[in-house]
Amino acid sequence: MKRVMKLMAIMTLGVLFAACNEDGPAGGELTANQKKMAAAVENYVPNVVYRTYKALADETENLYQALAAASEKEVSALTQEEIDAICATFLRARKYWEQSEAFLYGPATTFGIDPHIDTWPLDVEALATALSNTDQMDKLNGEDGIAYAGAKLGQELLGFHGIEFILFREGRNRTVAALSAKESDEAFAPYNVTGRQELVYATAVAGDLRDNCYRLYASWNPQAEKKYTDRMEEIEAETEINGKIYGANMLGAAALGSSFETWEEVISTILVGGCSNICAEVADVKMGNAHSGEDENYIESPYSEQSFQDFIDNILSIQYSLYGEQGAASPVAKSIMTMLKDMGYADAATIQTKLETAINALKDCQAKGAFVKIYKDSSVQTAIEAVSALDTQLNKAADWVVKQ
Repeated sequence: MKRVMKLMAIMTLGVLFAACNEDGPAGGELTANQKKMAAAVENYVPNVVYRTYKALADETENLYQALAAASEKEVSALTQEEIDAICATFLRARKYWEQSEAFLYGPATTFGIDPHIDTWPLDVEALATALSNTDQMDKLNGEDGIAYAGAKLGQELLGFHGIEFILFREGRNRTVAALSAKESDEAFAPYNVTGRQELVYATAVAGDLRDNCYRLYASWNPQAEKKYTDRMEEIEAETEINGKIYGANMLGAAALGSSFETWEEVISTILVGGCSNICAEVADVKMGNAHSGEDENYIESPYSEQSFQDFIDNILSIQYSLYGEQGAASPVAKSIMTMLKDMGYADAATIQTKLETAINALKDCQAKGAFVKIYKDSSVQTAIEAVSALDTQLNKAADWVVKQ
């Protein structure tokens, strides 16, 4: 990966925010529209961001514990049911991560967590070298294996995609037989890498993944439970940005000490820096690079063949952000979508239509096969156009909000 934030757009909006402040009511009072914005954000932060990141933190903890238990056994003693359960846990964690990508502004970007845990393509040749290195494997299997992985392996060997390679091949769960034999990928041909070594590596990387997802949750939620904050203290991970936990910073918009001077700025950050940003990445990069031929190896989740599910979950992250609740199928009362309608935005219904069209176009692609196999198909171009159309609507809505 990675993405390029729409900095120019946000900087331009910043000029408008200042103008809005100058024209606002005397004494710092909020207008009726600003009160609607505040209510939508006060619902969005706990019910979308906190809930998603807590679920992500918990599932990555489950993944780490399951892999740690598996790595302590002889591979031949593992059952297929155990491996299948680990694969299912991975996919649940992966889903929550992809459903968080509409709010990659803030801690995920500031602390470099996004590229650290979700860079692709995996450097398989480097992985083969690492897993054949006895000294490195001893360190990964040691007491400080998690810290060693996070500090020394590099982002091309970390995060979801390194673990994915160990657990999946050609869209199927790895088998006990495959893990009991010598690694068969061609990059590993010069070496004698075993399933035991693969599981040790995956465990250390899963621990680092877990810690980074704990950090996301603790960096957003000032009331994060002790379990998460204690781990952050243990590994000495910073959770404040400019002295503030990010959720408190956002919820304190327009007040002294917040980096958000107005509620308009918050809404635009959510719509442009969050929702539009992942929309553009799905269309132009995640699908566009391979489909256009710019980089046919730039394929997310190729081993599990879950690319289209990743893309669908990315658009669902936009849906939940707009609808005001993780998992929401329709807008809740205090949501950004309801806010837009209540403020009289004429194209609010168009956003919903474009959102549904984008998801359906991706599902049509998914029904045809894995992205790694059909990335040149015309249905992919249709999906790219549908997601881009949603992106256009999100930016129009943001432009409209700051002019009210």
